[in-house]
Amino acid sequence: MTNTPWNIHPRPQMKREQWQSLNGRWNLNGQTVTVPYPPQSRLSGFQGDVPEQLCYELSFSYPEQFREARTLLHFGAVDQIAEVWLNEQFLGKHEGGYLPFCFDISDVIRKDSANQLKVLVTDTLDPSYPYGKQTKTPGGMWYTPVSGIWQSVWLESVPENYIHGITLDCDLNGVTITLEGINGGFIADIDGKKTTFGGNSGRLTIEDPILWTPEQPHLYPLVITTAEDRIESYFALRTIEIKQKSGVNRVLLNGTPIFLHGVLDQGYFSDGIFLPAEAEEYERDILRMKGLGFNLLRKHIKIEPEQFYHACDRLGMLVMQDMVNIGSYSFLRDTALPTVGFLKRSDKHSGDKRTDFFRQQMLDTIRHLRSHPSVVAYTIFNEGWGQHNSDELYQLAKATDPSRLYDSTSGWFAQKENDFDSQHIYFRLKKLKPQQRPLLVSECGGYTMAVEGHLYNKEKQYGYGACKNMDELTERIVEMYEKMIFPAIQDGCCGCIYTQLSDVEEEINGFYTYDRRVRKVDQEKMLRIASKLRYITRAL
Repeated sequence: MTNTPWNIHPRPQMKREQWQSLNGRWNLNGQTVTVPYPPQSRLSGFQGDVPEQLCYELSFSYPEQFREARTLLHFGAVDQIAEVWLNEQFLGKHEGGYLPFCFDISDVIRKDSANQLKVLVTDTLDPSYPYGKQTKTPGGMWYTPVSGIWQSVWLESVPENYIHGITLDCDLNGVTITLEGINGGFIADIDGKKTTFGGNSGRLTIEDPILWTPEQPHLYPLVITTAEDRIESYFALRTIEIKQKSGVNRVLLNGTPIFLHGVLDQGYFSDGIFLPAEAEEYERDILRMKGLGFNLLRKHIKIEPEQFYHACDRLGMLVMQDMVNIGSYSFLRDTALPTVGFLKRSDKHSGDKRTDFFRQQMLDTIRHLRSHPSVVAYTIFNEGWGQHNSDELYQLAKATDPSRLYDSTSGWFAQKENDFDSQHIYFRLKKLKPQQRPLLVSECGGYTMAVEGHLYNKEKQYGYGACKNMDELTERIVEMYEKMIFPAIQDGCCGCIYTQLSDVEEEINGFYTYDRRVRKVDQEKMLRIASKLRYITRAL
Protein backbone atom coordinates (compact mmCIF):
# COMPACT_ATOMS: atom_id res chain seq x y z
CA MET A 1 0.00 0.00 0.00
CA THR A 2 1.18 3.51 -0.82
CA ASN A 3 0.02 7.04 -0.04
CA THR A 4 -1.44 6.08 3.34
CA PRO A 5 -3.70 8.91 4.60
CA TRP A 6 -4.33 9.45 8.30
CA ASN A 7 -1.28 7.34 9.11
CA ILE A 8 -1.23 8.33 12.79
CA HIS A 9 -2.15 6.27 15.82
CA PRO A 10 -5.97 6.22 16.04
CA ARG A 11 -6.13 5.93 19.86
CA PRO A 12 -3.93 8.58 21.53
CA GLN A 13 -4.99 7.48 25.03
CA MET A 14 -4.20 3.82 24.44
CA LYS A 15 -1.10 3.60 22.27
CA ARG A 16 0.91 0.47 21.57
CA GLU A 17 4.04 0.34 19.44
CA GLN A 18 2.92 -2.49 17.19
CA TRP A 19 0.17 -1.28 14.90
CA GLN A 20 -0.32 -0.68 11.18
CA SER A 21 -2.77 1.41 9.21
CA LEU A 22 -4.87 -0.22 6.50
CA ASN A 23 -5.90 3.15 5.09
CA GLY A 24 -5.18 3.88 1.45
CA ARG A 25 -6.33 2.37 -1.82
CA TRP A 26 -9.14 -0.17 -1.57
CA ASN A 27 -11.54 -1.59 -4.14
CA LEU A 28 -15.12 -0.37 -3.75
CA ASN A 29 -17.83 -1.76 -6.01
CA GLY A 30 -15.30 -2.35 -8.79
CA GLN A 31 -13.36 0.91 -8.64
CA THR A 32 -10.53 2.35 -6.58
CA VAL A 33 -11.38 4.38 -3.49
CA THR A 34 -9.19 6.02 -0.86
CA VAL A 35 -10.03 4.93 2.67
CA PRO A 36 -10.90 6.45 5.18
CA TYR A 37 -12.67 9.17 3.19
CA PRO A 38 -16.40 8.52 2.58
CA PRO A 39 -17.14 7.74 -1.08
CA GLN A 40 -19.32 10.85 -1.48
CA SER A 41 -16.26 13.07 -0.84
CA ARG A 42 -13.77 14.40 -3.37
CA LEU A 43 -10.87 13.00 -1.36
CA SER A 44 -12.13 9.43 -1.78
CA GLY A 45 -11.73 9.48 -5.56
CA PHE A 46 -14.93 7.45 -5.99
CA GLN A 47 -16.82 8.30 -9.18
CA GLY A 48 -20.57 8.34 -9.74
CA ASP A 49 -23.55 7.87 -7.46
CA VAL A 50 -23.01 6.01 -4.21
CA PRO A 51 -25.41 3.06 -3.90
CA GLU A 52 -27.00 1.79 -0.68
CA GLN A 53 -24.96 -1.44 -0.88
CA LEU A 54 -21.18 -1.11 -0.77
CA CYS A 55 -18.55 -3.83 -1.08
CA TYR A 56 -15.07 -2.85 0.12
CA GLU A 57 -12.15 -5.19 -0.61
CA LEU A 58 -8.48 -5.07 0.35
CA SER A 59 -5.54 -7.43 0.01
CA PHE A 60 -2.80 -6.99 2.63
CA SER A 61 0.17 -8.82 4.13
CA TYR A 62 0.80 -9.62 7.77
CA PRO A 63 2.98 -6.81 9.18
CA GLU A 64 6.59 -7.90 9.57
CA GLN A 65 7.04 -5.91 12.79
CA PHE A 66 4.25 -7.72 14.64
CA ARG A 67 5.66 -9.93 17.39
CA GLU A 68 2.79 -10.43 19.82
CA ALA A 69 0.48 -13.44 20.13
CA ARG A 70 -2.77 -11.91 18.91
CA THR A 71 -3.92 -9.51 16.18
CA LEU A 72 -6.86 -7.12 16.33
CA LEU A 73 -8.64 -5.52 13.37
CA HIS A 74 -10.05 -2.05 14.20
CA PHE A 75 -12.61 0.15 12.45
CA GLY A 76 -12.98 3.78 13.57
CA ALA A 77 -16.50 4.16 12.13
CA VAL A 78 -18.56 2.63 9.31
CA ASP A 79 -21.98 4.00 8.35
CA GLN A 80 -24.55 2.34 8.88
CA ILE A 81 -24.38 -1.51 8.92
CA ALA A 82 -21.05 -3.31 8.38
CA GLU A 83 -20.51 -7.04 7.85
CA VAL A 84 -16.85 -8.09 7.81
CA TRP A 85 -15.05 -11.13 6.33
CA LEU A 86 -11.37 -12.03 6.42
CA ASN A 87 -10.09 -14.80 4.15
CA GLU A 88 -13.72 -15.79 3.47
CA GLN A 89 -14.46 -16.28 7.17
CA PHE A 90 -17.19 -14.13 8.69
CA LEU A 91 -15.89 -11.99 11.57
CA GLY A 92 -19.08 -10.24 12.62
CA LYS A 93 -21.54 -7.41 12.12
CA HIS A 94 -21.69 -3.88 13.49
CA GLU A 95 -24.64 -1.48 13.42
CA GLY A 96 -24.51 2.31 13.77
CA GLY A 97 -22.20 4.67 11.94
CA TYR A 98 -20.34 6.76 14.56
CA LEU A 99 -18.51 4.54 17.07
CA PRO A 100 -15.45 2.26 16.81
CA PHE A 101 -15.47 -1.54 16.81
CA CYS A 102 -12.91 -4.31 16.42
CA PHE A 103 -12.43 -8.06 15.88
CA ASP A 104 -9.83 -10.51 17.15
CA ILE A 105 -8.51 -12.03 13.91
CA SER A 106 -5.68 -14.07 15.43
CA ASP A 107 -7.11 -17.41 14.28
CA VAL A 108 -7.98 -16.18 10.78
CA ILE A 109 -5.13 -13.97 9.61
CA ARG A 110 -2.42 -15.50 7.39
CA LYS A 111 1.17 -14.73 8.30
CA ASP A 112 2.83 -16.17 5.20
CA SER A 113 0.50 -15.16 2.35
CA ALA A 114 -1.87 -12.39 1.33
CA ASN A 115 -5.00 -11.72 3.37
CA GLN A 116 -8.32 -10.83 1.74
CA LEU A 117 -10.50 -8.41 3.70
CA LYS A 118 -14.09 -7.72 2.65
CA VAL A 119 -16.52 -5.26 4.23
CA LEU A 120 -20.13 -5.22 3.07
CA VAL A 121 -21.91 -2.01 4.04
CA THR A 122 -25.60 -1.20 3.93
CA ASP A 123 -26.60 2.46 4.30
CA THR A 124 -30.21 3.35 3.57
CA LEU A 125 -30.24 6.33 5.95
CA ASP A 126 -32.56 4.30 8.13
CA PRO A 127 -33.69 6.73 10.89
CA SER A 128 -33.74 3.92 13.45
CA TYR A 129 -29.93 4.31 13.38
CA PRO A 130 -27.90 7.49 14.09
CA TYR A 131 -27.75 9.80 11.07
CA GLY A 132 -27.15 13.38 12.23
CA LYS A 133 -27.55 16.02 9.53
CA GLN A 134 -27.38 13.53 6.64
CA THR A 135 -30.16 13.51 4.03
CA LYS A 136 -30.78 12.12 0.55
CA THR A 137 -31.99 15.57 -0.53
CA PRO A 138 -29.37 18.07 0.76
CA GLY A 139 -30.31 21.70 1.21
CA GLY A 140 -30.47 24.37 3.92
CA MET A 141 -29.46 22.87 7.26
CA TRP A 142 -29.39 19.31 5.86
CA TYR A 143 -26.24 18.07 4.19
CA THR A 144 -24.72 15.51 1.84
CA PRO A 145 -24.90 12.01 3.34
CA VAL A 146 -21.87 9.82 3.94
CA SER A 147 -21.70 6.07 3.57
CA GLY A 148 -19.36 3.25 4.39
CA ILE A 149 -15.93 3.57 5.93
CA TRP A 150 -15.20 7.11 7.11
CA GLN A 151 -12.60 6.61 9.83
CA SER A 152 -9.32 4.70 9.98
CA VAL A 153 -9.00 0.94 9.56
CA TRP A 154 -5.98 -0.55 11.31
CA LEU A 155 -4.28 -3.61 12.73
CA GLU A 156 -2.86 -3.94 16.23
CA SER A 157 -0.58 -6.60 17.69
CA VAL A 158 -1.37 -7.49 21.32
CA PRO A 159 -0.17 -10.16 23.79
CA GLU A 160 -2.27 -13.14 24.82
CA ASN A 161 -3.46 -11.31 27.94
CA TYR A 162 -3.89 -7.67 26.94
CA ILE A 163 -5.54 -4.51 28.22
CA HIS A 164 -8.92 -4.23 26.48
CA GLY A 165 -9.67 -0.72 27.68
CA ILE A 166 -8.71 2.03 30.11
CA THR A 167 -10.83 4.48 32.09
CA LEU A 168 -9.28 7.52 33.75
CA ASP A 169 -11.45 9.29 36.34
CA CYS A 170 -9.81 12.49 37.53
CA ASP A 171 -10.41 15.22 40.08
CA LEU A 172 -8.26 18.05 41.45
CA ASN A 173 -5.89 15.80 43.37
CA GLY A 174 -5.40 12.63 41.37
CA VAL A 175 -6.63 9.95 39.00
CA THR A 176 -8.38 6.60 39.40
CA ILE A 177 -7.19 4.13 36.77
CA THR A 178 -9.43 1.20 35.77
CA LEU A 179 -8.31 -1.42 33.26
CA GLU A 180 -10.50 -3.86 31.34
CA GLY A 181 -9.36 -7.36 30.43
CA ILE A 182 -6.69 -7.90 33.10
CA ASN A 183 -6.79 -9.03 36.73
CA GLY A 184 -3.14 -9.62 37.64
CA GLY A 185 -2.15 -6.11 38.62
CA PHE A 186 -0.31 -3.32 36.81
CA ILE A 187 2.33 -0.63 37.16
CA ALA A 188 1.45 3.04 36.53
CA ASP A 189 4.36 5.30 35.53
CA ILE A 190 3.92 9.09 35.64
CA ASP A 191 7.06 10.97 34.62
CA GLY A 192 9.26 8.13 35.91
CA LYS A 193 7.42 7.70 39.22
CA LYS A 194 6.10 4.14 39.30
CA THR A 195 3.28 2.77 41.45
CA THR A 196 2.25 -0.90 41.61
CA PHE A 197 -1.38 -2.01 41.98
CA GLY A 198 -2.56 -5.52 42.73
CA GLY A 199 -5.87 -5.57 40.86
CA ASN A 200 -7.32 -3.92 37.77
CA SER A 201 -7.96 -0.55 39.45
CA GLY A 202 -6.04 1.94 41.55
CA ARG A 203 -5.86 5.59 42.58
CA LEU A 204 -2.88 7.89 42.22
CA THR A 205 -2.64 11.12 44.20
CA ILE A 206 -0.59 13.84 42.52
CA GLU A 207 1.71 16.02 44.57
CA ASP A 208 1.56 19.76 43.74
CA PRO A 209 -1.11 19.17 41.08
CA ILE A 210 -1.24 21.32 37.96
CA LEU A 211 -4.88 21.74 36.96
CA TRP A 212 -6.14 21.59 33.38
CA THR A 213 -7.76 24.77 32.04
CA PRO A 214 -8.27 26.21 28.54
CA GLU A 215 -5.48 28.68 29.30
CA GLN A 216 -3.12 26.01 30.71
CA PRO A 217 -4.09 22.57 29.30
CA HIS A 218 -1.59 20.55 31.29
CA LEU A 219 -1.51 16.82 30.51
CA TYR A 220 0.23 14.17 32.60
CA PRO A 221 1.86 11.41 30.51
CA LEU A 222 1.02 7.91 31.75
CA VAL A 223 2.51 4.50 30.95
CA ILE A 224 0.67 1.35 32.06
CA THR A 225 2.55 -1.95 32.22
CA THR A 226 1.15 -5.38 33.03
CA ALA A 227 2.84 -8.78 33.05
CA GLU A 228 2.50 -8.94 29.25
CA ASP A 229 1.22 -5.61 27.95
CA ARG A 230 2.30 -1.97 27.78
CA ILE A 231 0.29 1.10 26.70
CA GLU A 232 0.96 4.84 26.64
CA SER A 233 -1.76 7.24 27.73
CA TYR A 234 -2.31 10.58 29.47
CA PHE A 235 -4.72 12.31 31.84
CA ALA A 236 -5.49 15.76 33.23
CA LEU A 237 -6.73 17.06 36.56
CA ARG A 238 -9.92 19.09 36.41
CA THR A 239 -13.53 19.18 37.59
CA ILE A 240 -16.71 20.61 36.08
CA GLU A 241 -19.78 21.11 38.26
CA ILE A 242 -22.73 23.34 39.05
CA LYS A 243 -22.76 24.96 42.48
CA GLN A 244 -24.08 28.09 44.07
CA LYS A 245 -21.86 31.14 43.95
CA SER A 246 -23.18 34.33 45.57
CA GLY A 247 -26.62 32.74 45.76
CA VAL A 248 -26.77 31.77 42.07
CA ASN A 249 -26.21 28.35 40.49
CA ARG A 250 -23.19 28.61 38.21
CA VAL A 251 -20.89 26.38 36.16
CA LEU A 252 -17.55 25.97 37.91
CA LEU A 253 -14.34 24.69 36.34
CA ASN A 254 -11.95 23.53 39.07
CA GLY A 255 -14.14 25.33 41.61
CA THR A 256 -14.04 28.68 39.78
CA PRO A 257 -16.89 30.22 37.72
CA ILE A 258 -16.39 29.91 33.97
CA PHE A 259 -18.47 31.27 31.10
CA LEU A 260 -18.94 28.66 28.39
CA HIS A 261 -18.03 30.84 25.42
CA GLY A 262 -18.80 28.41 22.65
CA VAL A 263 -19.23 27.74 18.95
CA LEU A 264 -21.38 25.15 17.21
CA ASP A 265 -19.00 22.78 15.41
CA GLN A 266 -20.63 20.38 12.95
CA GLY A 267 -17.40 18.79 11.78
CA TYR A 268 -17.97 19.13 8.01
CA PHE A 269 -15.20 19.78 5.50
CA SER A 270 -15.47 20.83 1.86
CA ASP A 271 -13.09 18.14 0.59
CA GLY A 272 -13.76 15.17 2.88
CA ILE A 273 -17.30 15.93 4.19
CA PHE A 274 -17.13 13.99 7.50
CA LEU A 275 -13.33 13.90 7.58
CA PRO A 276 -10.66 16.52 6.90
CA ALA A 277 -7.77 15.69 4.60
CA GLU A 278 -5.49 15.27 7.61
CA ALA A 279 -5.88 15.15 11.38
CA GLU A 280 -3.93 18.41 11.75
CA GLU A 281 -6.98 20.25 10.41
CA TYR A 282 -8.69 19.64 13.76
CA GLU A 283 -5.87 21.55 15.43
CA ARG A 284 -6.27 24.39 12.95
CA ASP A 285 -10.01 24.64 13.61
CA ILE A 286 -9.42 24.69 17.36
CA LEU A 287 -6.77 27.38 17.02
CA ARG A 288 -9.01 29.39 14.69
CA MET A 289 -11.69 29.48 17.38
CA LYS A 290 -9.25 30.15 20.22
CA GLY A 291 -7.95 32.97 18.05
CA LEU A 292 -11.44 34.49 18.21
CA GLY A 293 -11.56 34.09 21.99
CA PHE A 294 -13.73 30.98 22.33
CA ASN A 295 -13.16 28.28 24.94
CA LEU A 296 -15.75 25.64 23.93
CA LEU A 297 -16.88 23.71 20.88
CA ARG A 298 -20.30 22.14 20.86
CA LYS A 299 -19.69 19.07 18.71
CA HIS A 300 -23.04 19.01 16.95
CA ILE A 301 -24.73 15.66 16.30
CA LYS A 302 -21.49 13.93 15.27
CA ILE A 303 -18.82 11.89 17.01
CA GLU A 304 -15.31 12.54 15.74
CA PRO A 305 -12.19 10.39 15.50
CA GLU A 306 -10.24 10.45 18.75
CA GLN A 307 -7.63 12.76 17.21
CA PHE A 308 -10.18 15.58 17.51
CA TYR A 309 -10.63 15.11 21.25
CA HIS A 310 -6.89 14.60 21.72
CA ALA A 311 -6.28 17.96 20.00
CA CYS A 312 -8.85 19.62 22.30
CA ASP A 313 -7.13 18.02 25.30
CA ARG A 314 -3.71 19.31 24.22
CA LEU A 315 -4.73 22.76 23.06
CA GLY A 316 -7.23 23.61 25.81
CA MET A 317 -10.65 23.59 24.15
CA LEU A 318 -13.70 22.51 26.13
CA VAL A 319 -16.13 20.19 24.34
CA MET A 320 -19.88 19.80 24.73
CA GLN A 321 -20.58 16.55 22.89
CA ASP A 322 -23.97 15.92 21.28
CA MET A 323 -25.43 12.44 21.07
CA VAL A 324 -26.21 11.57 17.45
CA ASN A 325 -29.94 11.82 16.86
CA ILE A 326 -32.13 8.89 15.85
CA GLY A 327 -35.70 9.16 14.58
CA SER A 328 -37.69 11.16 12.08
CA TYR A 329 -37.62 14.95 11.87
CA SER A 330 -40.60 17.22 11.22
CA PHE A 331 -39.98 20.88 10.35
CA LEU A 332 -43.42 21.89 11.67
CA ARG A 333 -43.27 19.86 14.88
CA ASP A 334 -39.57 20.18 15.73
CA THR A 335 -38.66 23.67 14.44
CA ALA A 336 -41.46 25.96 13.24
CA LEU A 337 -43.87 25.65 16.18
CA PRO A 338 -41.18 25.81 18.90
CA THR A 339 -39.62 28.86 17.23
CA VAL A 340 -42.88 30.78 17.66
CA GLY A 341 -43.38 29.66 21.25
CA PHE A 342 -44.79 26.13 21.41
CA LEU A 343 -42.08 24.80 23.70
CA LYS A 344 -43.81 22.04 25.68
CA ARG A 345 -44.72 18.46 24.82
CA SER A 346 -44.60 15.09 26.52
CA ASP A 347 -41.83 12.72 25.49
CA LYS A 348 -43.03 9.50 27.16
CA HIS A 349 -42.32 6.43 25.01
CA SER A 350 -42.86 2.75 25.73
CA GLY A 351 -39.73 1.72 23.81
CA ASP A 352 -38.85 0.00 20.54
CA LYS A 353 -35.77 -0.85 18.44
CA ARG A 354 -35.02 2.83 17.79
CA THR A 355 -35.18 3.93 21.41
CA ASP A 356 -33.25 0.87 22.61
CA PHE A 357 -30.52 1.60 20.07
CA PHE A 358 -30.30 5.25 21.13
CA ARG A 359 -30.01 4.27 24.78
CA GLN A 360 -27.14 1.91 24.06
CA GLN A 361 -25.42 4.40 21.74
CA MET A 362 -25.62 7.08 24.46
CA LEU A 363 -23.97 4.79 26.99
CA ASP A 364 -21.30 3.69 24.49
CA THR A 365 -20.54 7.32 23.62
CA ILE A 366 -20.08 8.26 27.27
CA ARG A 367 -17.77 5.30 27.87
CA HIS A 368 -15.84 5.97 24.66
CA LEU A 369 -15.05 9.61 25.57
CA ARG A 370 -14.95 9.35 29.35
CA SER A 371 -11.18 9.77 29.77
CA HIS A 372 -10.84 12.94 27.65
CA PRO A 373 -10.49 15.99 29.94
CA SER A 374 -11.76 18.38 27.25
CA VAL A 375 -15.22 16.74 27.26
CA VAL A 376 -17.12 18.54 30.02
CA ALA A 377 -20.76 18.16 28.93
CA TYR A 378 -23.15 16.19 26.75
CA THR A 379 -26.30 17.07 24.83
CA ILE A 380 -28.76 14.17 24.87
CA PHE A 381 -31.54 15.50 22.60
CA ASN A 382 -31.43 18.50 20.27
CA GLU A 383 -34.64 20.39 19.44
CA GLY A 384 -36.82 17.35 19.98
CA TRP A 385 -35.36 15.20 17.18
CA GLY A 386 -36.13 11.65 18.24
CA GLN A 387 -36.72 12.84 21.81
CA HIS A 388 -38.11 10.23 24.20
CA ASN A 389 -37.98 9.59 27.93
CA SER A 390 -35.44 12.38 28.39
CA ASP A 391 -35.75 12.40 32.21
CA GLU A 392 -34.96 8.69 32.42
CA LEU A 393 -32.02 9.01 30.00
CA TYR A 394 -30.66 12.02 31.91
CA GLN A 395 -30.66 9.97 35.12
CA LEU A 396 -29.00 7.04 33.35
CA ALA A 397 -26.30 9.22 31.81
CA LYS A 398 -25.65 11.01 35.10
CA ALA A 399 -25.31 7.69 36.92
CA THR A 400 -22.94 6.38 34.23
CA ASP A 401 -20.64 9.41 34.41
CA PRO A 402 -21.50 11.90 37.17
CA SER A 403 -18.36 13.93 36.44
CA ARG A 404 -19.95 15.65 33.41
CA LEU A 405 -22.84 18.06 32.88
CA TYR A 406 -25.86 17.11 30.76
CA ASP A 407 -28.19 19.18 28.59
CA SER A 408 -30.98 16.64 28.20
CA THR A 409 -33.21 18.80 25.96
CA SER A 410 -31.29 21.40 24.03
CA GLY A 411 -33.45 24.24 22.75
CA TRP A 412 -36.95 23.27 23.76
CA PHE A 413 -39.37 20.54 24.91
CA ALA A 414 -37.82 20.60 28.40
CA GLN A 415 -39.01 17.99 30.89
CA LYS A 416 -38.05 17.85 34.59
CA GLU A 417 -34.40 16.78 34.48
CA ASN A 418 -31.57 18.92 33.08
CA ASP A 419 -28.41 20.54 34.38
CA PHE A 420 -29.22 23.66 32.34
CA ASP A 421 -32.07 25.89 31.30
CA SER A 422 -31.22 25.38 27.62
CA GLN A 423 -32.53 27.83 25.02
CA HIS A 424 -32.07 28.33 21.28
CA ILE A 425 -32.56 31.93 20.23
CA TYR A 426 -32.60 32.90 16.56
CA PHE A 427 -34.12 35.75 14.53
CA ARG A 428 -34.35 38.12 17.51
CA LEU A 429 -32.70 39.42 20.64
CA LYS A 430 -34.52 38.92 23.92
CA LYS A 431 -34.04 39.78 27.55
CA LEU A 432 -32.80 36.67 29.28
CA LYS A 433 -34.29 35.75 32.63
CA PRO A 434 -32.22 33.06 34.37
CA GLN A 435 -34.19 30.89 36.77
CA GLN A 436 -33.01 28.19 39.19
CA ARG A 437 -30.75 26.36 36.75
CA PRO A 438 -27.85 28.02 34.93
CA LEU A 439 -29.16 29.45 31.67
CA LEU A 440 -27.30 28.16 28.60
CA VAL A 441 -28.00 29.80 25.25
CA SER A 442 -27.13 26.55 23.52
CA GLU A 443 -27.62 27.97 20.00
CA CYS A 444 -27.92 31.52 18.73
CA GLY A 445 -26.88 33.98 16.04
CA GLY A 446 -26.38 32.19 12.77
CA TYR A 447 -26.00 35.44 10.83
CA THR A 448 -25.00 34.90 7.22
CA MET A 449 -22.43 36.45 4.94
CA ALA A 450 -21.72 35.25 1.40
CA VAL A 451 -18.10 35.34 0.23
CA GLU A 452 -17.80 35.20 -3.55
CA GLY A 453 -15.49 32.47 -4.76
CA HIS A 454 -16.04 30.45 -1.59
CA LEU A 455 -19.67 29.37 -1.96
CA TYR A 456 -20.72 25.74 -2.13
CA ASN A 457 -23.86 26.68 -4.08
CA LYS A 458 -23.91 30.01 -5.93
CA GLU A 459 -27.67 29.84 -6.44
CA LYS A 460 -28.89 28.86 -2.97
CA GLN A 461 -27.72 29.99 0.46
CA TYR A 462 -29.24 29.50 3.91
CA GLY A 463 -28.96 31.15 7.32
CA TYR A 464 -30.63 33.45 9.84
CA GLY A 465 -30.04 37.05 8.76
CA ALA A 466 -27.94 38.36 5.88
CA CYS A 467 -24.93 40.67 6.31
CA LYS A 468 -23.13 42.40 3.46
CA ASN A 469 -19.57 42.43 4.76
CA MET A 470 -17.26 41.68 7.69
CA ASP A 471 -18.06 44.92 9.52
CA GLU A 472 -21.82 44.37 9.44
CA LEU A 473 -21.53 40.72 10.49
CA THR A 474 -19.18 41.53 13.36
CA GLU A 475 -21.34 44.40 14.61
CA ARG A 476 -24.44 42.19 14.68
CA ILE A 477 -22.56 39.64 16.77
CA VAL A 478 -21.24 42.33 19.12
CA GLU A 479 -24.77 43.73 19.48
CA MET A 480 -26.10 40.27 20.38
CA TYR A 481 -23.59 39.87 23.21
CA GLU A 482 -23.99 43.45 24.43
CA LYS A 483 -27.79 43.41 24.54
CA MET A 484 -28.61 39.79 25.32
CA ILE A 485 -25.68 37.95 26.93
CA PHE A 486 -23.61 40.34 29.05
CA PRO A 487 -26.55 41.68 31.12
CA ALA A 488 -27.69 38.15 32.07
CA ILE A 489 -24.41 36.70 33.38
CA GLN A 490 -24.75 38.19 36.86
CA ASP A 491 -28.16 36.54 37.25
CA GLY A 492 -27.06 33.09 36.05
CA CYS A 493 -26.43 32.94 32.29
CA CYS A 494 -23.56 30.43 32.14
CA GLY A 495 -22.83 30.15 28.44
CA CYS A 496 -23.56 31.05 24.85
CA ILE A 497 -22.95 28.88 21.79
CA TYR A 498 -22.87 30.77 18.49
CA THR A 499 -23.86 29.14 15.20
CA GLN A 500 -21.29 28.30 13.80
CA LEU A 501 -17.58 27.53 13.21
CA SER A 502 -17.69 27.39 9.41
CA ASP A 503 -20.14 27.46 6.55
CA VAL A 504 -21.51 24.02 5.67
CA GLU A 505 -22.63 23.52 2.08
CA GLU A 506 -25.56 25.92 1.50
CA GLU A 507 -25.54 27.14 5.11
CA ILE A 508 -23.33 30.25 5.13
CA ASN A 509 -23.44 31.37 8.77
CA GLY A 510 -19.90 30.39 9.75
CA PHE A 511 -17.06 32.43 11.18
CA TYR A 512 -15.07 30.90 8.31
CA THR A 513 -16.01 29.85 4.80
CA TYR A 514 -16.55 26.15 4.14
CA ASP A 515 -13.02 25.77 2.76
CA ARG A 516 -11.62 27.60 5.84
CA ARG A 517 -9.77 30.08 3.58
CA VAL A 518 -11.62 33.25 4.62
CA ARG A 519 -12.33 34.50 8.14
CA LYS A 520 -15.56 36.52 8.00
CA VAL A 521 -15.39 38.42 11.31
CA ASP A 522 -13.11 41.05 12.82
CA GLN A 523 -10.71 39.18 15.11
CA GLU A 524 -9.93 42.13 17.38
CA LYS A 525 -13.59 42.82 18.09
CA MET A 526 -14.29 39.15 18.76
CA LEU A 527 -11.41 39.08 21.26
CA ARG A 528 -12.92 42.11 23.01
CA ILE A 529 -16.13 40.10 23.54
CA ALA A 530 -14.10 37.29 25.10
CA SER A 531 -12.19 39.73 27.30
CA LYS A 532 -15.40 41.28 28.60
CA LEU A 533 -16.87 37.84 29.31
CA ARG A 534 -13.81 36.95 31.38
CA TYR A 535 -13.97 40.28 33.25
CA ILE A 536 -17.65 39.82 34.17
CA THR A 537 -17.13 36.18 35.17
CA ARG A 538 -14.10 36.94 37.36
CA ALA A 539 -16.21 39.42 39.31
CA LEU A 540 -18.88 36.83 40.21
